[in-house]
Amino acid sequence: MRTRLSCNGLPSFSSIMRTPIRLPPSFKFRPAISFRYQSVFHSGFRNASAITYKSALKPVYQPQLRFSSHKASKPDRKLPQLSQLKIIKDLMAYLWPKDNLAAKVRVVIALSLLVAAKLLNVQVPFFFKSIVDNMNIDWEQNVGTVTSVIGALIIAYGGARFGAVLFGELRNAIFARVAQSAIMKVAHNTFVHLLHMDLNFHLTRQTGGLTRAIDRGTKGIAYVLSAMVFHIIPITFEISVVCGILTYNYGMSFAAVTLATMIAYSIFTIRTTTWRTGFRRQANNADNQAASVALDSLINFESIKYFNNESFQSMKYDAALTKYKDAQIKIATSLAYLNSGQNLIFTSSLTAMMFMGCVGVSQGYLTVGDLVLINQLVFQLSVPLNFLGSVYRELKQSLLDMESLFKLQKEEVEIKSLPGAPDLLVKGGEIRFENVSFGYHPDRPILKNCSFTIPAGHKVAIVGPSGSGKSTILRLVFRFYDVTEGKIYIDGQNIKEVNVESLRKHIGVVPQDTPLFNDTIWENVRFGRLSATDDEVRNVISQVKLDKLIQDLPNGSNTIVGERGMMISGGEKQRLAISRLLLKNSKITFFDEATSALDTHTEQALLKTIKEVFKQNSNTNVSIAHRLRTIADADKIIVLKEGHVIEEGTHQELLQQPGSLYSELWTIQEHMFEEEKEVEATSEKVDQ
Repeated sequence: MRTRLSCNGLPSFSSIMRTPIRLPPSFKFRPAISFRYQSVFHSGFRNASAITYKSALKPVYQPQLRFSSHKASKPDRKLPQLSQLKIIKDLMAYLWPKDNLAAKVRVVIALSLLVAAKLLNVQVPFFFKSIVDNMNIDWEQNVGTVTSVIGALIIAYGGARFGAVLFGELRNAIFARVAQSAIMKVAHNTFVHLLHMDLNFHLTRQTGGLTRAIDRGTKGIAYVLSAMVFHIIPITFEISVVCGILTYNYGMSFAAVTLATMIAYSIFTIRTTTWRTGFRRQANNADNQAASVALDSLINFESIKYFNNESFQSMKYDAALTKYKDAQIKIATSLAYLNSGQNLIFTSSLTAMMFMGCVGVSQGYLTVGDLVLINQLVFQLSVPLNFLGSVYRELKQSLLDMESLFKLQKEEVEIKSLPGAPDLLVKGGEIRFENVSFGYHPDRPILKNCSFTIPAGHKVAIVGPSGSGKSTILRLVFRFYDVTEGKIYIDGQNIKEVNVESLRKHIGVVPQDTPLFNDTIWENVRFGRLSATDDEVRNVISQVKLDKLIQDLPNGSNTIVGERGMMISGGEKQRLAISRLLLKNSKITFFDEATSALDTHTEQALLKTIKEVFKQNSNTNVSIAHRLRTIADADKIIVLKEGHVIEEGTHQELLQQPGSLYSELWTIQEHMFEEEKEVEATSEKVDQ
């Protein structure tokens, strides 16, 4: 038997090493080792009579790769880069919330303390000047007075220094709540927005890079807030005050040197930092790629082991780390250049002003105290200036990190309810497709003018070759995507015109691969309906016969299932999925190849459980299946081929139709099933 692997659109090895991996939206990679024959549908055929099966006498015992290349019909949504002013404006909305008076009061108090701290800090050089000037008098004649004055000035000097520090720390403490609340709000809003994004958005994004961008973005917010409140505003205020003092007391020459220094320092810092920003972007991209490769590798740990591809994954990770290393080396080298240039500018300015001050003292129009004051004021600027340089560098980086975060918030949800859309009212659960056309690619339609009806309260099966559109029907009914043409009705209501949440509330799904959280069995079951009582959870666990498994586990229902449910078997995972479905108690249920990844014995046991659980259930039950034996008892079977409904009827009706595709498939699968039974019987005799 031949198995085709559809790998269209997959990147080459070299492109993987150069760019982040972007898988097609419904790309499926499911390693499964099973002692059974592959379904005839997995051959990707177009004509059932053309199917060959060379190895009909031998069981298939090898890892099976299943690929599908469904991509969304729309390209990746790329938003334009946000301006830095726009990013800061968006952030200010969180820092100064309209509905939070307490936060506004805290911001005002913090800014007031900031001004007070800087005013006290500027007073320190004046007290120092007065101390020096008062030391240059005749002590013998004015010993008492001088001692009192100098003592008072020293106390004032120390008090000003302590007051500046105290007000600064009070500012930090008061502003901390505002900053942390803003960070939490941004992170929460981003997370909620991502949960409401449509399926195509998540299928075209790297989870590792996405989480990394969010993490860096929230840290960037913390830095920007602290930089603005603790550095940028204070430094700007202090520089303005110092320039004003120098101009007022010592004339334009000192102020001109100070102003020229600020301009030269700022221009050099901004230009150099802008040049270095490219290296930061390279480092960010490499960091995202490395995180994505690492996350993908850890999530698909089993698959890597199955194919002995540890070295390949290590090479991919090493390539990303090499890019990150190269970018970091450029960052470090350019930082040395930036620091050297900044120090040269400031040292030149300080030297020039000290020379001018010494000239003034020698000519008698400045005192020694004035020289000390000028030196203290200018030197006092060195600390904030050095901070200003580093703050600007880090601020640029933080704004880059925040850009990704706020761009995520700007992503528009494509699948959403219309304004004022009513809730879906489900009576029986009839599903009707009217001339529906849809394709993940504009040039590759999946469903073509497709019309059929799934009667309310019936068990209906949808079968067909791979790529015929079976699973697409589920995605369209659940509104993961919207149809290109045509309409879909549930009990006569167009699903595009009803509330999306109410639509999904009435539809329960058991997928082929059950997604489980790294939590307890109990919590994974309760996820089906969070408001369920303990008795309701126990009841559904018992219905699907999970109670026997739980009894054998040391921690019972509190056993952690592991990441993606790796600690329990495939059959147990599917039973857990069915228990979720029962707990949700939806009017419409879909089984999307729910047993195709299981071996024959596990599949039969699970099908028996499903029949027992749903035999008294009047819900609309839709099964998407490859193996026809699993749906032979359906009230109605819909056969798809190349996006068209070509046959409808019961199992017996379709078998009796001359030349029907369904009857050919049934014959082929029954032949293969009998051969499988013979092989198993032979194997059992050999084992005995």
